[in-house]
Amino acid sequence: MANKARISARALIQRINRRLTQDYVVLKIARQRSPDPSVLGHGRYYILDLNDNVITRNDVDLDALGRELGVLKPWEEVYEEQS
Repeated sequence: MANKARISARALIQRINRRLTQDYVVLKIARQRSPDPSVLGHGRYYILDLNDNVITRNDVDLDALGRELGVLKPWEEVYEEQS
């Protein structure tokens, strides 16, 4: 399959979070310049457990997680939006 449907990273994050909230966890995006030292070293994306308020997974690969959860189909690809 040559042409894949493109979806934005933002759309994929929404799909992932709709799936994850069933388990009371959420995908978060680290701020570019966060003053909070606890955010440093967790990567751009991380998963937060809402019950215990702890990070359960660091350095999340958005594409891989989307495919693992089944919310990113084989004929789709992710692109980063330009700010």
